Amino acid sequence: MNAGSGRTMMEAPLLVSALIDHAARWHGATEVVSVETAGGKDHSTWAEIAANSRRLASALGRRGIGQGDRCGTIAWNNRRHLELYFGLSGGGFVCHTINPRLHPDQMAFIINHSGDRMLFVDRTFLTAVAALVPRIPGVEAIVLMGPRDPEAETILPGLLFHDDLVAEGFADYAWPVLDEAAPSSLCYTSGTTGDPKGVLYTHRSTVLHALGGNQPDGLAVAARDSVMPVVPMFHVNAWGVPYISAATGCRLVLPGPGLDGESLVRLIDTEGVSLALGVPTIWLGLLAALERTGSRAESLKRTVVGGAALPPAMIPRFRDEYGVDLIHAWGMTETSPLGTLNQLLHRHVALPPPVQEEIRRAQGRPPFGVDLRIVDDEGRILPHDGHAQGTLQIRGHWIVAAYFEAGGGALTTDGWFDTGDIATISPDGYMTIRDRAKDMVKSGGEWISTVEIENIAIAHPAIANAAAIAARHPKWDERPVLIAVKRPGEEVTEAELLTFYQGRVAGWQVPDRVIFIDSLPLGGTGKVLKNRLRDQFGEVLMGQTDR
Repeated sequence: MNAGSGRTMMEAPLLVSALIDHAARWHGATEVVSVETAGGKDHSTWAEIAANSRRLASALGRRGIGQGDRCGTIAWNNRRHLELYFGLSGGGFVCHTINPRLHPDQMAFIINHSGDRMLFVDRTFLTAVAALVPRIPGVEAIVLMGPRDPEAETILPGLLFHDDLVAEGFADYAWPVLDEAAPSSLCYTSGTTGDPKGVLYTHRSTVLHALGGNQPDGLAVAARDSVMPVVPMFHVNAWGVPYISAATGCRLVLPGPGLDGESLVRLIDTEGVSLALGVPTIWLGLLAALERTGSRAESLKRTVVGGAALPPAMIPRFRDEYGVDLIHAWGMTETSPLGTLNQLLHRHVALPPPVQEEIRRAQGRPPFGVDLRIVDDEGRILPHDGHAQGTLQIRGHWIVAAYFEAGGGALTTDGWFDTGDIATISPDGYMTIRDRAKDMVKSGGEWISTVEIENIAIAHPAIANAAAIAARHPKWDERPVLIAVKRPGEEVTEAELLTFYQGRVAGWQVPDRVIFIDSLPLGGTGKVLKNRLRDQFGEVLMGQTDR
């Protein structure tokens, strides 16, 4: 820190290493619980996480990894992954989290495009990575995230081991003083259309995101909380939760590979989880598991839902049946990801619960650090009146400016990032995603929101999950078709479900068909893969002219 040169206040670069140093110094005894890939729980502390992170950084530097070099991780939410988050970034390297659920072609593309020099791999994915080795010639070493494992060495000769690296590192290693604009981590978009794109976060953007996203109207994580990020650490840095957790010193519960409802219920109850974060499909599964097990999830006070539109019926179910406050959030890889969070204003507190519930359905308001606007097809700025719909654009301290190694910028000529979402913004700043531009149904020149259609279906007591798609139609160009999954033991016919829409949307917005399937195809981040549904069911209405 330097108080000279005429400055009146101290200055220090905003670095990821400062977050883990804070956790170790002031919350060193606070527990980090990790469900291991092979089963069982690992109990450590923030002090141990910090010490192992330093040793890892030391060992990698001694092995020739240099500042700015990328090291990939293919792993679940666990203690060793957390050590890599801080050890890689803190050492001046780049922590590149890779989605293990991607197709091998996409994984090979991402690893090669990023220039990863090392890969850190959980045991679950070792065989798949071994098959990738001939396609990723730039990777110099692969590290199994665990202790030495002779069986694993037969699968991949030359394998290194995470625990060995920790042991060979120096305990007195000092974090390098980096430029806060230096890269800290790298995430790729899901690549549902075209090749995935890399978003290279900096130390500055990451620390500002941790501070801005954890305001009282944000995630509001406190040291007294027991926080469980169900959102994967390979997806947009687990929404920044590892960094926020270190900054606050909260108790952290990492769920490992078991993300089914029953496993999460057990963790919530045994570890006293007070805040959990994940995508809607996770919470639909949790609700079903709570019903089956009879658990009341007594410790759970808040859940944060993002990654896809929140089914409105979930809000009263969590509130009325379990006393859990469900918080809607929105973001994307390009926004680090927190762009909005839904918390009530002072004048909303006295409103009746149904009115509050209506407000809570929006994706929320932007925290300090980001700004939003909506524009029409010609780029004209639209009013924030809650009615005008336009393309959502965003700018701020933790928003992408250019994709990694892509050439050119990612922004509009006046410096905004175009999200591809269609949204409204209320006078109070509550943003509501109406649909993805690519998912909207254009029927006879009129737009229909698939999100609205899905939310109505999920509100039906017999429906577990649903997705709406635009299907080709010979008269109206496109019409909505609903793909639905029934709840176990429940029955509902197509005609009954279509009748459920009466009075809830205009008649011309009611789906033309309901198709029941056993499960929806999900991507690596828990989002429904509508492109697969369109490929499978996009032609079911051709030849139909009666609507």
